Amino acid sequence: MGEAATPAADSVEGSGMSQAEGVNQHYLEGFMAWQRVEKRYSELTVESYARDLSHLFELSAGAPLAELKVHHIRRYIAQLHSTGLGGRSLSRLLSAWRGFFNYLLRDHGFSGNPCTGLRAPKSAKALPQVLSPDQAIRLVDLPADTAVAVRDKAMFELFYSSGLRLAELVSLDPEQLELSAGEVRVTGKGSKTRIVPLGGFAVGALQAWLAVRPQLANADEAALFVGQRGGRISPRVVQLRMKQWGIKQGITSNVHPHVLRHSFATHVLQSSGDLRAVQEMLGHASISTTQVYTHLDFQYLSKIYDAAHPRAKRKP
Repeated sequence: MGEAATPAADSVEGSGMSQAEGVNQHYLEGFMAWQRVEKRYSELTVESYARDLSHLFELSAGAPLAELKVHHIRRYIAQLHSTGLGGRSLSRLLSAWRGFFNYLLRDHGFSGNPCTGLRAPKSAKALPQVLSPDQAIRLVDLPADTAVAVRDKAMFELFYSSGLRLAELVSLDPEQLELSAGEVRVTGKGSKTRIVPLGGFAVGALQAWLAVRPQLANADEAALFVGQRGGRISPRVVQLRMKQWGIKQGITSNVHPHVLRHSFATHVLQSSGDLRAVQEMLGHASISTTQVYTHLDFQYLSKIYDAAHPRAKRKP
């Protein structure tokens, strides 16, 4: 534990940080480098961990991390809960903090993990937001009259056709597409690779995009989807473009990439009833993660029943 006061001590002089804050920042930078290099997490995932850990640093007010105990962490979680943060968000924070302290145990000689055994308060599970089939088709069926619009249509068709995560889509390169076979090779969480089918509309949209891609892409750019400066498109640009198109296409609900992923899963499950196939296509490690879509499917069937059955709502 004694090591906690030594690294990066020289780097904080004149920076406005205390020595403990400088050491904590040093540990954070090492943790993020380990995630990128050893774990091969996407930049989006690494940044998410950094955001979660920023709460820990703020609440501990520059105290040396090696001095934090379980009662400190319990108090921090209670403080965050009192501000309205829900159980799911707190569970994610605790998971990030626990992983960070495990890293410090292994690589920096810490003697204990103050997050071990702690659980976040439970909150009611919210079902994922999904679009109706009509809304999803309206979103992806946009007028592709410019190179940027052709790109956007290809991205949206790919989200809805194959259920990709945002990080998976922006990391794609053209050689991962097998358009003749109607497949795309995706590298997902934990660097796991899976083959996902492409629908006919997605294949057509991707072919149209590949034909105009040289108008936007830098000559040496390897990315499938590029921004207006010619480099790999950023997740934030994809999110903004989808939100803008949702408004233009008259969709009143909040539209973002994960909504199309949820819509893909729900619509495939409604049509096929094959939960295992949906699990494989989504790249879920556990089928329990996929089972949330069975609740959405039941919700959909309940609406049909209530609307169609003559005795669904009628009291005796």
